[in-house]
Parts: sequence; C-alpha cells; structure tokens
Amino acid sequence: MNYEEQAAVEQLQRGDIRGLETLVRLHQVKAIRTAYAITCERQAAEDVVSDAFLAVYDHIGQYDRRRPFAPWFYRIVVNGALKAVRSARRRAPSDDPELLDSRAAEEPGPEEEAIRRELRLLVAGVVEALPPKLRAVLVLRYYLEMGEAEMAQTLACPLGTVKWRLHAARAQLRRNLAPSPGVAPDVR
Repeated sequence: MNYEEQAAVEQLQRGDIRGLETLVRLHQVKAIRTAYAITCERQAAEDVVSDAFLAVYDHIGQYDRRRPFAPWFYRIVVNGALKAVRSARRRAPSDDPELLDSRAAEEPGPEEEAIRRELRLLVAGVVEALPPKLRAVLVLRYYLEMGEAEMAQTLACPLGTVKWRLHAARAQLRRNLAPSPGVAPDVR
C-alpha cells in the first residue's frame, strides 16, 4: 500500500470523508474497467463501483490496515459485478470494448487502427460470452495482474478453484478464437 493510499484509509477510519475522495481518485478508473469487464455493461459497472465505494465507507472499520487495501477493495468490486450479472434479467451486447483498453497506444495509421478495433471487438465478444466467474478470473489475472493466491483471497475460494477457472477460461478462449476448420487464415 502506498503512502497516499495508507493515509487515505487512516483518514477515512477517523471519520474524515476526504479519505474516501482520495481512494476514489486512486481506484475509480481501474475499478470501473474491472466491473465492466465482468458485467459487460457500462452503467452496471458504474453502479457496482459506486456501491463498492459506499461499502468501503460503511465497512472501513472492518478493514485490517496491516493488509493491502487494493485486494480488499477489488474483492468488493468483483463480488458486486458478479452479483449484478446474476441479478440482471437480460444482458445487452457490449458496445464499448475500448473501455477495457487501458494501454495508451502510439498513433497507429487508419488501417492498423481498424485492425486493432476489429480484434478488440472480437476478443471482447469472446470474453463476454464466457460465464461471469470465468470472466472474473481473467480480469483479476490479466487486468489487475493478481497472482493466483491473491485471486483466491479476493474471490474467497480455494486456490484449486482459481486454477481450474483460469484453465477453463483459457481453454474456452482458445476454442472460440481458433479459426474454423477449412477456413484459411487471412495472410497479407
């Protein structure tokens, strides 16, 4: 936990709302991207993150300052996103896969940008088709860059379950991204 984050947590635990403002500034963008990657809906992701910050405010007394803040917070976000997916009656297809693209790219040419956008849409569609629990492990591993033990702690499940979900998610991605038999790859 960095100094600014630690100071914000201590401030919030003393009842000073400015601590929450700092935590929002430090984590809001990444939290929304995390929730979006699981819910595949922008509004749902924003709602999940708002609820997560409210939960932090309400339950900051239960937080153990000897542990890192981020895994505790992202556990709230991931669980909220999974709950939102379960409670949604129907899900609209994603129309904003660029929300997940957090890397600032150098200025590509128009053709390269079109190829990248098409690839992002393809990958986003395949990831969106995964069950929410498999999407969640991919988000934790590849977006939040958590190790398997940290993922198990965040998801409150055994390490073996995390490993199985990662394996299942990767296998399903490979199957869904593999070219169809008899279709020649596009080589330019």
